Amino acid sequence: MKTKNIYIIRHGQTDFNLENKVQGRGIDSSINATGRKQANGFFEYYKQVPFDKIYVSGLKRTKESVQQFIDLGIPFETHDGLDEISWGKHEGQSYDPEMHKIYLDTIAGWAMGKLDLAVGEGETPKEVVKRQKVAMEHIMANEAEENILIATHGRAMRMLVCWMMNYPLEKMDVFEHANLCLYHLRNVNGQYQIVQHGSTEHLHGL
Repeated sequence: MKTKNIYIIRHGQTDFNLENKVQGRGIDSSINATGRKQANGFFEYYKQVPFDKIYVSGLKRTKESVQQFIDLGIPFETHDGLDEISWGKHEGQSYDPEMHKIYLDTIAGWAMGKLDLAVGEGETPKEVVKRQKVAMEHIMANEAEENILIATHGRAMRMLVCWMMNYPLEKMDVFEHANLCLYHLRNVNGQYQIVQHGSTEHLHGL
């Protein structure tokens, strides 16, 4: 029986998260002081897991969120396929009611199966999943890696876990997320099961 444990986290808090600004694939922000505390909380809670490899997106906030594991000598790789969705011209913008309505209308469209819609002329869910599948094919190909840690982003995480669990992509919003939350999936002979769903127990007391 072939088993692989996949620990998927969202990056720690950034100032863009704190200030309610649109981030996305085009904003390469760092985690802030709270994000560093969250990253440390996750590290302290899971440092005993024998991770064989760490995979991060091409945006520095994901690598910063797992830097303590990397400092232990655990090898890591960067894959742009794990990047956040592009929110196009909305990225870097502060909250705006009109812009937010466009976002909500598009999300509602996704929930109705209109997966070719994009926010701000950015990426569609279908485009994100296409690059995610390329990244995951590479990640899952190494059978010697039994425990892997993936650091990604909020909307990207929703899509990733959704299709990995073989849910219709329009159901992505059932997979809730928070900064430095964890989805622990286990793959047994090609079938995924969720062990932990959006867990933040490692952040208690922060």
